[in-house]
Amino acid sequence: MCTALTLTTKDFYFGRTLDLEYSYQETVTVLPRNFPLRFRRLPQSSRHYAMIGMAYVSEGYPLFYDAVNEKGLCMAGLNFPQNARYFPERANADNVAPFEFIPYLLSQCATLEDARKKLARVNLTEISFSEGLPLSPLHWIVSDATGSVVVESTKDGMRVYEDPAGVLTNNPTFDAQLLRLADYSALSPSSPKNVAFPDFDPPLYSRGMGALGLPGDWSSPSRFARAAFLRAQSVCGESEEESVGQFFHILDAVAMPRGSVLFHGKHEITVYASCCNAARGIYYYTTYEDRCIHAVDMHTENLEGDALSTFDLSQRETIVPQNGRQS
Repeated sequence: MCTALTLTTKDFYFGRTLDLEYSYQETVTVLPRNFPLRFRRLPQSSRHYAMIGMAYVSEGYPLFYDAVNEKGLCMAGLNFPQNARYFPERANADNVAPFEFIPYLLSQCATLEDARKKLARVNLTEISFSEGLPLSPLHWIVSDATGSVVVESTKDGMRVYEDPAGVLTNNPTFDAQLLRLADYSALSPSSPKNVAFPDFDPPLYSRGMGALGLPGDWSSPSRFARAAFLRAQSVCGESEEESVGQFFHILDAVAMPRGSVLFHGKHEITVYASCCNAARGIYYYTTYEDRCIHAVDMHTENLEGDALSTFDLSQRETIVPQNGRQS
């Protein structure tokens, strides 16, 4: 289970949580302009936009979970079990394997509008990366500073939804998730006003009662509603530190501490959380083991190169002592 999010202050930010009971030893990965991008049913791309994101690199190929390209277009794939369906190859279409969907779009498209046009030709095909890495049931959010769309391939075909909430989680389908936001449209960060009892005013016994009814569990619809509400009500300064800090604070509200979700006898955790400044190409992340915010800047790498740059994730908690000895 995962949650993806967008946020705009002075710059545009995009990120997500990865919530799983295991890890593939993913790395922050920079893909330069001349890295030979091989596609299973499309010509190889030898010159393209550079990108940075989180990926599991297998056989020299980056299997991106999420990424942003040098033009500021962002994309993330999230788990979509029971609903995702891929199709046989089709003539007169761009037959794209799900594992290559992120580099396919981000290597060619500079804007969300470019992506919309490209998506009209896409057929997501039943091609797995390898026998050991079979097809993953996914749907995707694609965003830039102008907005977001959600791409879902189900038994009814591929749909591209406009995403005014700027949020994506998992099941059910996106149209159902968006519809359920109506359940929370009366919520507010302010104290509630009494409209039910005209003859008296019940005393308010706590702050924060304007958001009573906002769900607090870790199901996909609840995380969707919680992230959408917090994003919509977000108040943040425009500095990089304030913006990145605010982004992670919102993700904290949907993160999974060990013990909160048990799946097939294993505990899901937020393996990592990310926030990327799409304008500057800086990828920030935290991990379950290290809540310190780490940063990788794609523009410090050789973007004219042809080899991947990878950065291992920090897996040890960073504690900064302020006085005395700390063991």
